[in-house]
Amino acid sequence: MPSKFTSTLLAVLFSAVSISGHGHVSTVTIGSKSYTGFEPTWAPYGPQPDSITWSNGASDNGFVLSSAFQNSDIICHLSATNAALSAPVTAGSNVLVQWNQWPESHKGPIIDYLADCGGNCSSVDKTKLKWFKIDEKGQLELGVGNGKTGKWATDMMMEKNLTWNIAIPSSIKSGNYVLRHELIALHGGGTEGQTQMYPQCINLEISGTGTKSPNGVVGTKLYTSTDPGILYNIYNDEKLSSISNYKIPGPAIAA
Repeated sequence: MPSKFTSTLLAVLFSAVSISGHGHVSTVTIGSKSYTGFEPTWAPYGPQPDSITWSNGASDNGFVLSSAFQNSDIICHLSATNAALSAPVTAGSNVLVQWNQWPESHKGPIIDYLADCGGNCSSVDKTKLKWFKIDEKGQLELGVGNGKTGKWATDMMMEKNLTWNIAIPSSIKSGNYVLRHELIALHGGGTEGQTQMYPQCINLEISGTGTKSPNGVVGTKLYTSTDPGILYNIYNDEKLSSISNYKIPGPAIAA
């Protein structure tokens, strides 16, 4: 029979493996200023400083399954709550997000959305935010050989030291917005309901001369579990003729 010490050690090791399996946005850089992101793995042990990134309950660096698209967790992650702060950014400039880690096996697209808060993003009701897509990237190369996965947007992110650059459209009108940055992991996507979603939300104060205010979609209506880009087997590339066979989920990029 294992000792109490052994059992505790095994539990700690198992927890460490679980936490190391996925990822979250650890830093956001805009111009010369960097902001520390919410650290979900520390959340169970005490409060954290105010941040521009929304807090969430993914203490194991976990995910939202595609079986739960009608749940509000899909909006900004598990039990997400509003960030207290917002970061100023000029329309037409870039937001650089840094992930703390990402598994090589978790291949899929990267999608970015904005939603106008219509006021203070620290108190907006997330279920009423209407998201419009500003960028997306999916499969970049087909896999060669039976069962070989190709190159995906998440692979590109890993090549760039786990960073992703997000261009804020110059045409967007000034105001308070939430940026929804999302990685989708398709390694289980051949089975309905098993695609893993990793949404991360960031409060921005956008300034500029733009006038556009695109229509959006509430978060719980962005996807369905049977969308072609959600229910998708990444191990069947030998049957495909082009990377365009993969259809990135969600609405089209806003004009």
